[in-house]
Amino acid sequence: MTRKVCLAQNPEADELLADDMFALLLGMLLDQQIPLEKAFSGPKVLADRLGALSPQVIADADPEGFAAVMAAPPAVHRFPGSMAKRVQALAQAVVEEYGGDVSRMWADGDGAVVLKRLKALPGFGEQKARIFLALLGKQFGVQPDGWREAAGAYGEDGSRRSVADVVDQKSLLEVRAFKKAAKAAVKNG
Repeated sequence: MTRKVCLAQNPEADELLADDMFALLLGMLLDQQIPLEKAFSGPKVLADRLGALSPQVIADADPEGFAAVMAAPPAVHRFPGSMAKRVQALAQAVVEEYGGDVSRMWADGDGAVVLKRLKALPGFGEQKARIFLALLGKQFGVQPDGWREAAGAYGEDGSRRSVADVVDQKSLLEVRAFKKAAKAAVKNG
């Protein structure tokens, strides 16, 4: 694959994200209450621990055993127990709704349809679904009609507001600065 991804800021983890759309989806799910580099490194950690990264394997895993995999040092997430449940629920949805192939979510339909499918996933609300749609459009060439509009402000060309805009270390720092300023505006507003 020639696509270059810099979300985990780790070459091996980023290579997995570039090549495996399920890994990318998992990274997006994990991207809450931890640094985005750790979130997007999580799929590589899981792949290493499980021997492969498969929606079916994760969906079928014993919940307690999978939680132990998530919690093994270093933990995949700050909240390994609750995130293990979310990761398994997401994997189960991918298997049940899309036959284990996440790309079927955006294989047809316009931006609004794809957004609706993403929002229906366990652990994906409005904002996370819009950010992921923007990530698909900006960095993965998944651009159904109306994707920018469906992604909202996250789809704006040249923005630096989310993971969808992280293409290197510099843009990561710009996204962090934007988020910090946005939080300060809310706090002081």
